[in-house]
Amino acid sequence: MISRRNLVKYSLVGAAMAPLTGLRTPAFAAGKVLVSEAVRLGMYASLYVAADKGLLARHGLDAEVSTAGGIALPVPILLSGRGQIGVTSPGMSVNAVREGGRIKNIAKIVGGVSMWGMARPDSKIRTIDDLRGKTIATLKFPSSTIQVPTFAMKTVGKFDPAEAGVKFLELPAGAQAAAVKDGRADIATAFEWDISIGAEQFGLVPVLSFADVLGPVCFTTAMATDDVIASNPTAIQGFCNAIAEAQKMMHQDNAVFTEVAEKYFPKVSPSVVANATRNFFGTRTAIPRNPTISEAEWDRAMELEQGGGAIKSTLPYTQMVDNRFADNATRQFGLAS
Repeated sequence: MISRRNLVKYSLVGAAMAPLTGLRTPAFAAGKVLVSEAVRLGMYASLYVAADKGLLARHGLDAEVSTAGGIALPVPILLSGRGQIGVTSPGMSVNAVREGGRIKNIAKIVGGVSMWGMARPDSKIRTIDDLRGKTIATLKFPSSTIQVPTFAMKTVGKFDPAEAGVKFLELPAGAQAAAVKDGRADIATAFEWDISIGAEQFGLVPVLSFADVLGPVCFTTAMATDDVIASNPTAIQGFCNAIAEAQKMMHQDNAVFTEVAEKYFPKVSPSVVANATRNFFGTRTAIPRNPTISEAEWDRAMELEQGGGAIKSTLPYTQMVDNRFADNATRQFGLAS
């Protein structure tokens, strides 16, 4: 059986060692790009606005956005040559490079840990220290819903979750709020839309904002292989331009986020989207003002990834980040920090 520690590693080994010769396909050379996102989440709005508002096309890309189905899955798609740009946790790029892949992070998609803890209205949980002895409903490992609270408990709370009696109740997507409502868990860690759905359908309330607890971090990044970056820098620049323009557009008018979210998540009620919009833009970090990745944000991400157990050891900013394209995009199309 594969241990938790090695789950991400083993999922990447085969793809990481695969030949990269198939990356320079005629379709990509003509501007066609497959963007592989980990999962479909509201916090990936920069990508959806860039696609929906025609920004990717405006910057020369015939782009398809495809959902891989898990945070470890976009990287093998890149390394096998089936996709050109991945959107997922930066720790996944580190795992790939450790196994022989050649990948760089090129843009910031999510700028803070846009995750909340939700509990029943009578809950006394208000701080990280209050998580001692509690049961936390999460997604199944590997997941940021486990990684982030683990990191927060170790670094902010200064205690080990296992030693403090913290238990993780790992559940399928969408089941976390119900577990809190019926008493199987004390709190659930989740992203939007689950937080606003939990409030509307289960009467739960957000009691912890991990963005406020942990501060700025490149929580989700866009990444590409070295071969793709070298073979078609124009396409990489076009992608970053579109992301910068999308982020600027949303910050200038939050209604852009609401409008696009309703299209990309048609099963989510408008009231949930409206509430989530307030949550996302109530913190400065969740939706970035521009796609640049600072060294401080990278270092914080590495602390989070390692502290949460997603990576064994970190890799430096200078090795893992190629900020040229995001810098250019910010100067031409983005907002100042």
